[in-house]
Amino acid sequence: MSATPRVAVITGASSGIGEATARALHAAGHSVVLLARRADRIRALAAELGDRALAIEADVTDSHSLEDAASRVRSELGGADILVNNAGVMLLGPFSADRRDDHRKMIEVNLLGAITATEVFLEQITSSAAGDIVNISSVAGRTARAGNGVYAATKWGLNGWSESLRQELLPGVRVTLIEPGVVATELPDHITHSETKEAVAALYDSATVTSGDVAEVITFAITRPRHLAINEILLRPADQV
Repeated sequence: MSATPRVAVITGASSGIGEATARALHAAGHSVVLLARRADRIRALAAELGDRALAIEADVTDSHSLEDAASRVRSELGGADILVNNAGVMLLGPFSADRRDDHRKMIEVNLLGAITATEVFLEQITSSAAGDIVNISSVAGRTARAGNGVYAATKWGLNGWSESLRQELLPGVRVTLIEPGVVATELPDHITHSETKEAVAALYDSATVTSGDVAEVITFAITRPRHLAINEILLRPADQV
């Protein structure tokens, strides 16, 4: 574990992996900044965690809200040391269906959202004596399947950008890519294609890997000694094909 407590900014902190990561890092002694659109959820989480938890309503597709958040982090906590780009949507379904809004939303949140958040917080992270950026990708960033084409494209893009960023930020900032398989979260709840939603929901309902499992892996990666960088972690339920 890190010898010195740090400040971690987590996007998409209102549920799932983001919420679990906030809990894990807070328990490890770090300050956590909860960023999400659902202000009521992150405020309730911050109140539950108590000291060292700050909730800020922000949308990763809105650079102005992220800039406002970064200003608050700097003024109230002295700046961010860790950025966890977790915000994402998984709007699966046939490409041939009329789903243009879904396609654009995935690109804007999953890929551009992570890039924008990093642009906004980069100065703080690079100024830190112990900077870490964690990008939450997916098994879909390695393997595309029928019905997940645009989602996979956003994750493949995130993977490629992460590797380039890793090289650019050497040696001061570590970049870690996390690629979960099926994890029990609410991701399928937002799928708009009814047949796909039903099939995916059944798969996720039986998931054996929890958000807490992923948060434990993230915590492990960013609390290694500074001479060691965990660049990429692919994880799945033990029974996932």
